[in-house]
Amino acid sequence: VQLQASGGGLVHTGGSLRLSCAASGRTFSINYMGWFRQAPGKEREFVAAISWSGISTGYVDSVKGRFTISRDNSQNTLYLQMNSLKPEDTAVYYCAARRAGYYSPRVTEYDYWGQGTQVTVSS
Repeated sequence: VQLQASGGGLVHTGGSLRLSCAASGRTFSINYMGWFRQAPGKEREFVAAISWSGISTGYVDSVKGRFTISRDNSQNTLYLQMNSLKPEDTAVYYCAARRAGYYSPRVTEYDYWGQGTQVTVSS
């Protein structure tokens, strides 16, 4: 499975961005998908995850109410709508996928990773 993230950029505080992640290859093996982020000098952290059906989602507390994860299985694409962006959201954002069919926020439990897209929020 290959994942290609896109949609990052530079926005002002309060702005919005929508990230996309296109999956290719053995996509039938994918169940949960997620977004993670890594700021300079910090560890990669969980942002959001979504089940194959889209019914089950989970978010880190710091983005609840501002970010929305979704997916379009017919297009093999994962999205992250980010609203009310803050400078502390600045990071490289990575999409990830896992074969297991249960929720997990752990970096080590994802099997496939995209290359990352930079999000910068200026104050």
